[in-house]
Amino acid sequence: MNVLIDNADLFVDGFEMTLALFAAGGAIALVLGFLVGAMRVSPVPVMRWVGTVYVNTVRNTPLTLLFFLFAFGVPKLFPGGTSGQGTYVRLAILTLGLYTATYIAETVRSGINTIPPGQTEAARALGLTWGQSMTQIVLPQAGRAVVPPMMSVLIALLKNTTVAAGFGVAEAGAIRNTLSERSEPLLAGLLWVAAVFVALVMLLAWLQRVLERKLVIAR
Repeated sequence: MNVLIDNADLFVDGFEMTLALFAAGGAIALVLGFLVGAMRVSPVPVMRWVGTVYVNTVRNTPLTLLFFLFAFGVPKLFPGGTSGQGTYVRLAILTLGLYTATYIAETVRSGINTIPPGQTEAARALGLTWGQSMTQIVLPQAGRAVVPPMMSVLIALLKNTTVAAGFGVAEAGAIRNTLSERSEPLLAGLLWVAAVFVALVMLLAWLQRVLERKLVIAR
């Protein structure tokens, strides 16, 4: 407990950055993931091809390698405006968002496939375009069906934020380095970091149960 109390500033700053990465990266991943998931089942071959290439390329690339590409590749491509802690934070958010979006896209695609094709055909018969059918009929139902796997993806995103610590982002994963510099008990500090992550994951699991109950009633 002394490690946590004596280094409260370190833990607060670290997890504040972790939550910022999680929230911003998650927002990007959700928007892009739903878009790419819809593209994966689009009747337009080009859209299906673009979605498939994106998912297969990014999802099959290790996250650490993607961080390397963004952290060291982007500054070389745009040397004029990419420097400092803020830049690495933005690049970390972008990397996490693009990577997690591939898993959300596949989750959404699986949810879309659970919707009977007759509903889409009926919507088209009523004069709705493919985009209107997806946004007004298919995706709302698919979103309800994929709450558990979607939450699993977001939990993985929360834990993946620790990778950013290796690329100059002072989030929870970097607490270990500062504890070493302060000559604090490292094992005790790491156990407290793990405990906070467990608490956050339990909070997300609780949110999942709440959403499931609400969406079941909405049906």
